[in-house]
Amino acid sequence: MAVAQMVDSRLSLILDDGTDPESGKPIFKSKSFNNVKIAATADQLFAIANAVAPLQQRPLVSVERKDNSHITGE
Repeated sequence: MAVAQMVDSRLSLILDDGTDPESGKPIFKSKSFNNVKIAATADQLFAIANAVAPLQQRPLVSVERKDNSHITGE
């Protein structure tokens, strides 16, 4: 049976950068924070993102967590 062990995590803030003048579609920028504690909960990360968001020049649209795992067979 395969086992996945999380090795690192990253928090990304997705920010609104306006709209494309030609297509009218929204433009998004992201700000990422590496080395997030693996044990951090979604509530903790959401609270941190909302604390950091006012320091950004653009409005916060969404919050994402990206995890990397090593998968081994046992």
